[in-house]
Amino acid sequence: MLGTQFRTGSPIWIDLGSPDTQTAAAFYGAVFGWDFVSAGPEAGGYGFFQKNGGTVAALGRLTEQGARSAWMTYFRTDDAQAAARAVTEAGGTVRTGPVTMGEASFAQFTDPQGAQFAVLQSGQGLQRASEDNALVWVELHVGDPGAAIGFYRGLFGWRAQEMQAPGMTYQVLSIAEGDPQEGSFGGVAPLQEGAQEARWVPYFAVADADAIVTATGDNGGTVLMPAANVPGVGRIAWLADPAQAVFAVLRPDPRQA
Repeated sequence: MLGTQFRTGSPIWIDLGSPDTQTAAAFYGAVFGWDFVSAGPEAGGYGFFQKNGGTVAALGRLTEQGARSAWMTYFRTDDAQAAARAVTEAGGTVRTGPVTMGEASFAQFTDPQGAQFAVLQSGQGLQRASEDNALVWVELHVGDPGAAIGFYRGLFGWRAQEMQAPGMTYQVLSIAEGDPQEGSFGGVAPLQEGAQEARWVPYFAVADADAIVTATGDNGGTVLMPAANVPGVGRIAWLADPAQAVFAVLRPDPRQA
């Protein structure tokens, strides 16, 4: 499962671009109990969502013209410059960077099917994961899962293992090294009927998915998919915050822990 011992290709960071960071901080504070800590006046409003003093995500103002509020997943890379070249050569687009900040570098991309993601070259990342109210899984929804897996395998060396899920064939992703089950961090699913936009969706672990659904509605968010049980996985809901950034929650099946 997703952890905080970051290796090449593993999710290392996640942040939210929002048109109204004050409203976003209040919403996620009410839903997940997160505290927002500013990175300082020189950071342009960027800051960190924390749980018990450990960073679980980050928040910043939207900077791209015409951009919509969304969560961005960053994957660890050993070389952000090389990743940018590889993305371009494989048919993707470099949207931002690479940008160097101190000892870290990052870049943001769009894959060939339109899903946005990022890379971070750093030894430091999220301080909490795979626990209640923290990131536990990332999921790519895309029109051609096979092509997507080939693209990302070329970048990160990911492995994919097929499993049957209700109404679809699901691909479980794991990093290139170590045991696939221990190194799994996300999955790839085909776009559902009526869906138009390829995207990465973050899942946050929760103790009570139904309570999170209620809190989302009570605090100005939207319920996209009510809480439902997925055999062998847990209880899942899809939600959107007040600016329509999409995220999901998962109460893991204890038998899968």
